[in-house]
Amino acid sequence: MAVTAVLCLTLLPLTNSAAAIPEKFSFTGSGYGHGVGMSQIGARAKALAGESATAILNYYYSGTKVETATDSQILRINIGHLLKSTKVRIDSSGAKLQLFSGDLGETQTASELLTLPSKTTLNVDLLSSQLAISTTRGTKTTQITTGKSFTLRWSGTRYLDGVPTLVSVTTNAIANKYRYGQIQFRIIKDKLLGNRLEIINSVRLQDEYLWGIGEVPSSWPVAALQAQAIASRTYALAKAVGIRSACDCHLYGSISDQSFVGFSKESEAIYGKIWKSAVESTTGQIITYNGLPITAYFTSSTGGVTETSEHAWGTATPYTQSVSDTASADIVLNPRFATWSRQITQSVIAAAFLLPDVLSLEVLSLNPSGTVDMIQATSSKGVTATLTGETFRSRSKLPSAWFSIVVN
Repeated sequence: MAVTAVLCLTLLPLTNSAAAIPEKFSFTGSGYGHGVGMSQIGARAKALAGESATAILNYYYSGTKVETATDSQILRINIGHLLKSTKVRIDSSGAKLQLFSGDLGETQTASELLTLPSKTTLNVDLLSSQLAISTTRGTKTTQITTGKSFTLRWSGTRYLDGVPTLVSVTTNAIANKYRYGQIQFRIIKDKLLGNRLEIINSVRLQDEYLWGIGEVPSSWPVAALQAQAIASRTYALAKAVGIRSACDCHLYGSISDQSFVGFSKESEAIYGKIWKSAVESTTGQIITYNGLPITAYFTSSTGGVTETSEHAWGTATPYTQSVSDTASADIVLNPRFATWSRQITQSVIAAAFLLPDVLSLEVLSLNPSGTVDMIQATSSKGVTATLTGETFRSRSKLPSAWFSIVVN
């Protein structure tokens, strides 16, 4: 009788719909990134097969040419976004930092507010509608001034003679080193967060910026590195037409545009000089369509065929056609993302669809490349919401839009 009672209990239907809400959703897929433009894994495979950088680019960007343009422009690269504080320090013997009030342009000069010697930390903190500047040397912190924007210059640059100097910028407990240009600090008002600190590194496109692009391993074949350098130069040039108010920059130094890692790229042991050589050997080379630089999207890998910009973001570009990318599906060439599986929590999925909870998911349609076109969520109360596959993968942090839902 006891056994019968237990069996009866386990077979009772669920009467509370909340009990059926999954804690997690499971997915399988392939590829990493939005899938548009040049596949970096595919470019590596083509370089290993002996193809040139130009051949690689012509394959992934349909109907384009590689031409020469001026690439000496100064770019504003956002290296710190929506922050409350940062710390800057130099440790090179004999080096110094100079701080100026305001946002100085490339050729502007001004009287410095202060000059900091080596081993002194500059603190920049958000204080309501002002930036508070202080210095720390040893255990002593000294308050200096407040203002809405400041410019920092250092030894060994075109702004200040002296020994070559590395500037360490620490944000959110992570330190990155920068060698070139100048750095600006300023307040931007975000719609949701209010006043926040933005950090900008102003650098020259042709070398200072490109030397710090950390998109692919420098140990890759030279043709793949050259293709990446040309694509990165072209992308930056296309984006350099105006300053974005949200970041006070031409480009973000993150995957929102392309990864800019500063001096750490060129200082890599053994391989750093190979990347610099790839940049220098392609000086001025850009990808054009009908004589104009393209927005040279690139992606880590795909689901076996590249995606179009139209199906990824709704805007068609003639040079981003779907082409075969079999290397991305090769487990040897793409060991991490030829296939993948992920579990995403209920809270993340619900937030992606702006629903209180998600009871079930359904893929409504696929794009010709195999990516998810539309996906629908249904809440425990029967409310439905839909997203494009690209928006869903971005919000849920899935590696790509080439995915399937695993039914438990």
